Formats: sequence, C-alpha cells, structure tokens
Amino acid sequence: MANNFLKISFLLGALAVALGAFGAHALKEMVDEKTIHTYQTGVLYHFFHVVALAIAGLLAGQNAVSWFKRAGYLFIAGIILFSGSLYTMTFFKAASIENMNWIGAITPLGGVSFIAGWLCLFLGVRKMTAS
Repeated sequence: MANNFLKISFLLGALAVALGAFGAHALKEMVDEKTIHTYQTGVLYHFFHVVALAIAGLLAGQNAVSWFKRAGYLFIAGIILFSGSLYTMTFFKAASIENMNWIGAITPLGGVSFIAGWLCLFLGVRKMTAS
C-alpha cells in the first residue's frame, strides 16, 4: 500500500498544480474575489496534504505500523472531501447554479479527516520510536 500512497500523492500533486494554475489564470473572470479565496484555500490544503500523503507512504514503506496506512487513507479522504467540496462549490458559482450551498457541509468532514490523519502520523511515530 505504501507504494500506492506514493503514486496517488504524485498524481494528486499534479492535479493540485493544474487546479492551482486554473485558479490563478482563468477563474478570475468567472467568479468573485470571495469565491476565488475559497478555491485557493482548497488548492492550498490540497498541496499540504499531498505532501502529508507522501510522508505517510514513505513511513508505511519503512515500518509495519498500521497508523501510517490509516493516515494515508485519511489524507486521501480529506483531499476529496475538503478540497473537493471547495472546488465543487466554486464550479457551481462559476456555472451560476443556485441552491448548492449544502455542499459546504461536507468541507468540515474533510477537515476532520486531515486532523485525524496528522494524529495517526503522530501515533505511528510514537509507536515506532517506542519499539
């Protein structure tokens, strides 16, 4: 699984660059400043957690501590739920699709996934160093 986390992190990293470039160049003409800020938050957290996913993959590849595997899954879930919901809300604003604000309720689930992923990394390192 460790190798898969690395592959996924690299693909998600490429996606983050592409989405960041889109946001920096094309999005300005489609949505207001507040929506751009929301989108940029999604890209920023996406980037941070691609790195966290790669770290989880490297640690999982070197150690049999299951906390690292859990962290990897949680970082993937967080990117999908947190950043994905922010990207989706931006898309709906750009497309002038109304009454889709409920998607914002998904974002905190991604945030909780990110927090849980970091805690799993902590627990994994703690277990690894205690052995």
